[in-house]
Amino acid sequence: MWYEIIPGFAIMTACLIVPGIATAQIHKWTNGGKEKRIARHPYQWYLMERDKRVSATGKYYESKGLENIH
Repeated sequence: MWYEIIPGFAIMTACLIVPGIATAQIHKWTNGGKEKRIARHPYQWYLMERDKRVSATGKYYESKGLENIH
């Protein structure tokens, strides 16, 4: 019957969802609680480089605030 497809569909769905969720969680864990940023345009790359410079640690994901701007 139609319900015989449910176990296979559930396994297939889980196999497609788990890697995406796991990747996001790994990026959060390795980047100090923030998801990985992707620079698709030159302006986004410029902003990441600015954040690296302003943080004074050399890491774009460690934002410090206005006290580090010289």
